[in-house]
Amino acid sequence: MANLLAQFQSIKSSSNHLVIAVEDVSDLWPIVKNKFEEQLPFKKACLNNKTRNPVYLERLPAEFILTTDARLRSRFPQDQILFWFRDPYATVVLITCEDLDEFKTILKPRLKLIVQNEEREWFIVFVNKAHPSNDHANKMAKKVYAKVEVEFSSKKRERCCKLDIHWTEANFWDDFESKIMECIRNSLDRRIQFYEDELRKLSEQRLMPVWNFCNFFILKESLAFMFEITHLHEDSLREYDELELCYTETVNMTGKHRDFGGTEAGDDQAALLKPGKPLASIVQDDSFREFEFRQYLFASQAKLLFKLNRPFEVASRGYSFVISFSKELALHESMLPFCMREVWIITASLALINATSSHYNDGIVLPEIEKEFHRLLGDLYSLCRTKFMRLAYLIGYGKDIERTPANSASLSMLPWPKPSVWPLVPPDASDAMILQAGPATKHFGIQRKALPLEPFVLLREANRRRASLSAGNMFEMFDGHPNSDDILGSDVSVKTPPPSKGPATSIPRTNSIPVNFESSLNRPMRLAEIHVAAENALLKTISSPEIWKCLSSLENFENKYLELTKGAAENYHRSWWKRHGVALDGEIAAVCHRQGDFDLAAKSYEKVCALYSGEGWQDLLAEVLPSLAECQKVLNDEAGYLQSCVRLLSLDKGLFLLKERQAFQAELVRLAHGEMKHPVPLDVSSLITFSGNPGPPLQLCDGDPGSLSVTLWSGFPDAITLESLSLTLMETHNADESAKATSTSAATILEPGRNTISLSLPPQKPGSYVLGVLTGQIGHLRFRSHSFSKGAPADSDDFMSYEKPTRPILKVFKPRALVDLTPATSSALLINEPQWVGIVVRPINYPLKGSVLFIEPGPGLRTEERQFIEIERYVNTSEREDATEEMVQGCTDDTSTSMSEEKQLTLKDGRVVLPDWASDVTSVLWIPVCAEGDEISRATSRTQSIVEGMRTMALKLEFGISHNQSFDRTLAVHFADPFFVSTRVIDKCNDGTLLLQVTLLSQVKATLSIHDAWLDLQDGFAHTYRKDGRPTAAFFPLVISAASRAGLLFSICFESTITTTGEIKELSTESVLNIGYRIMGDRSTGAHTPFSMDGTIESTNRDLIFKSAIVLQRPVLDPCLAVGFLPLPSDGLRVGQLITVNWRIERLKDFEEESEDILYEVDANSENWMIAGRKRGHISLSAKQGSRMVISILCVPLVAGYVRPPHLGLPNVDEMNIRILEELSDQ
Repeated sequence: MANLLAQFQSIKSSSNHLVIAVEDVSDLWPIVKNKFEEQLPFKKACLNNKTRNPVYLERLPAEFILTTDARLRSRFPQDQILFWFRDPYATVVLITCEDLDEFKTILKPRLKLIVQNEEREWFIVFVNKAHPSNDHANKMAKKVYAKVEVEFSSKKRERCCKLDIHWTEANFWDDFESKIMECIRNSLDRRIQFYEDELRKLSEQRLMPVWNFCNFFILKESLAFMFEITHLHEDSLREYDELELCYTETVNMTGKHRDFGGTEAGDDQAALLKPGKPLASIVQDDSFREFEFRQYLFASQAKLLFKLNRPFEVASRGYSFVISFSKELALHESMLPFCMREVWIITASLALINATSSHYNDGIVLPEIEKEFHRLLGDLYSLCRTKFMRLAYLIGYGKDIERTPANSASLSMLPWPKPSVWPLVPPDASDAMILQAGPATKHFGIQRKALPLEPFVLLREANRRRASLSAGNMFEMFDGHPNSDDILGSDVSVKTPPPSKGPATSIPRTNSIPVNFESSLNRPMRLAEIHVAAENALLKTISSPEIWKCLSSLENFENKYLELTKGAAENYHRSWWKRHGVALDGEIAAVCHRQGDFDLAAKSYEKVCALYSGEGWQDLLAEVLPSLAECQKVLNDEAGYLQSCVRLLSLDKGLFLLKERQAFQAELVRLAHGEMKHPVPLDVSSLITFSGNPGPPLQLCDGDPGSLSVTLWSGFPDAITLESLSLTLMETHNADESAKATSTSAATILEPGRNTISLSLPPQKPGSYVLGVLTGQIGHLRFRSHSFSKGAPADSDDFMSYEKPTRPILKVFKPRALVDLTPATSSALLINEPQWVGIVVRPINYPLKGSVLFIEPGPGLRTEERQFIEIERYVNTSEREDATEEMVQGCTDDTSTSMSEEKQLTLKDGRVVLPDWASDVTSVLWIPVCAEGDEISRATSRTQSIVEGMRTMALKLEFGISHNQSFDRTLAVHFADPFFVSTRVIDKCNDGTLLLQVTLLSQVKATLSIHDAWLDLQDGFAHTYRKDGRPTAAFFPLVISAASRAGLLFSICFESTITTTGEIKELSTESVLNIGYRIMGDRSTGAHTPFSMDGTIESTNRDLIFKSAIVLQRPVLDPCLAVGFLPLPSDGLRVGQLITVNWRIERLKDFEEESEDILYEVDANSENWMIAGRKRGHISLSAKQGSRMVISILCVPLVAGYVRPPHLGLPNVDEMNIRILEELSDQ
């Protein structure tokens, strides 16, 4: 098998294109060789893929080889079938002849012998060497070529073409290429079928003991390689995908122990994009070692994808392959060299990045694909960067790796390597040093426990994996310092800073404490020994000089670290994951900060801070902001430094100690009172927030000054002095209009938490104002704040929310409200009856002496000027009136007690003068009105809408010394009928009696008493018992309270609508319900007893009449006549042919009176029918049941098709008395 695989790989490396054999019968190849090779590669190739669908290729490389060439002669017959893909795909037979006898005796038998092989695809090229001037030779050549065509061509396939050496026809090469393509296509189809059959046979044996994956692989890859050399790359890729699936299933089969591989020298370098070891060297029984073979398959797939110009898919597949293969390496990590997995991932990621980047062209693909491609590159860079940092940490660079949030998140979740035995310290490592460092001190004296870069303590993990040792004495592990930073790991919260210490310095590697590594195996390894042992083991694992160079020194490590981080950040910025790029900018900024490149560090830190701030990640922001502030201070960026101090103060108080927050404030105050070269306004919205006090807004009139109380929250840790303070108010409906309230004091001291200050308010324009912007000065520094609050509790010192309030803080009226006119009641009044409408006149701290009220009723409402207007003091009877009275200031009388004083006023020309005693008290005017509505209401299934009974009354009150003040208001008054009527038939008796239930719903806020009710029925209905239409007298009086229901029951039956003379009388369509009622109500609450026009209240003994129309429909239950259409002749109708149309009228029941004449009328569409007879007439029909009469009309159809026939109607007979029958028979 190894020899066969070696031969297979040798053939693949030498066969990279199609082979076309040339059978030179007449020694013509030296003459035509150059012309043939000029046609390569073929430009118009069309081949069939595996599914027999045509695929058009832009170019198809090939090579012409003589059949006598050693490359074709040296193949063994037993290899022809297995490696059939390398055989010629077409055979070109070159001949020439100018003698017919020579063709018959010599050339023809030889050609027959050549073309007798059925598996060979061939065609003949007849070469004419005769000069154009030699007519005889040309004629003989034509005759011989004609014989060749007759002998070797057929109707199904042309196998011959003619080439003239001295003058080539224009279409020869097109014909030549088409014949070659036909041969290649046929050969390819035949070989595809062969490989498919063989593969199917092997697939059926997969579960049998004789199954051999190597044999299956050779056949499968032979087919894939054949597709590749014919440029059918999609089919070739599909074959490799199927081969990968099959191999995965083979590897996962239980029962066989297989060597994984990866333990040889150089295996740490991934072979994802170039062939690795020879296949013969990785054969294992009937399969291949997984480590090398899976990389071989991916390299084959990547090569095809690059040929298809799909680098994005290479990156996508490559990242998925690296992740999945990394998990496989983790399963076999104990058998692999130390950190083999990490080194392999680094080399694989770098190889994928370099290869895909070089093949990728921007702008060719869709923007979505381009962004996703850069996202994949960013992921590869990040993966490589993380593994690279892990290796650096293992060899002792952990203290030099930036402990930023991104690095901590990546490395703290990455497990340690898991070798079977942790590497031991080499014997020649006595000069190694221990790496020590104190806690890092940031700007402002901030001390933080460094973020963890390890999942758990490396010291414990390394000693646990020593084959002959347990964890040992932890005190000894940490060299007598059990509180070392290494044992704390990531268990220390970053929110709890360590106790204050003196400034600690980081001791470099060359000045650390020497360690003596001469120790017994009974002693656990120390941290320095672990680093040295890991470095020595990595030196044996890493075979790439470039990677080892990056780890050989701190400078090289930082350069490679920056290269990988910048690559990841740049690609993330060009992808969807821009936030990942910004986070990695923070890693670049940290390195630049340490190296002294503060300008670049500040720019990167600003991006990171903007991201963390926008996402609300305050813990991460607290790690980065101090470094940004330090860079800004070094760069003398006063504006940025001040803003960073404000942002540090705005963070959660638990993130910094009180003294650290005081240091932030001290820096801000120092700069504010110092000499700033370029003073800039500072936004302190996150530190100083403000809101109005709870309660109603301050109310002022136009031109009135005032004082505005505002609550300020200070986020500073100490008191701070504001040299000036002003607040801008914004008009709610016009943002351009603003008012400014200035503090009365020269300086304002803000204490931490809540502060209440009073601002003077100059006269403002009328409008409604909300809080705008707070501005002021701290020293020479101008600041502004635009943060608002919804209104915090009075005892809350928390910062406010930053939402702009919608509640106004100030209202300036234009002009100030001096009076108010409101209706005395909102309940409905009686429509079509005289009623009192109450209007409450309420002065608001202003006398109404001599005021005049103008009243203009709206449509459907009239005032009764013959009736006096009554006025009385307004009496409060509920809590609503009590709350309203508190708003009225300056009233001289106590309005909480009832007073009976009443006056009568005269209404003339719609105006009434108020008395002087009502100038400063709340009074109510009772105006006599009458709402005009429909004469009669109608019973419906829905309640009356409030809009239907709405009437309006326009009021205008003129008051003041010279009546220069006016107040206009339009009041809406609701009128309604006393009852809402609904009906339904609740029962139908056997004798035809109907029980009609009438439901009455009170629509007024009063008590109604019904004393009489009767129902005037429409024609067609009659009362059964009491002919006067009244229900039982015992029902009355019937009392209905407000919003209550009552019901009346009437017994009715049907009545004939035909008179004694036989004529049908004209029917009334409505029944009328009459109700005599009385109302008992108070005008202060709603409907009440109507007043009389003589000025006295009418006697309650007189009944009011309410009428409601009820529509009763008589069902067609007992028709008198039947009308039917007789059938037309069976032979059909013709246009222009005279026909007779017949209708039959039949009496369905006996008629009590004598026979009558019935009027009939024929109706027909004049466009479809012409009536030849009478259209209208009378017929005499007997009064007995069953009597019949046929009406015949002569008609002529005018159009062909489906038309509606003429219609017979009985105008004098109601439709409910007629039954329309379907088409009748002639009987």
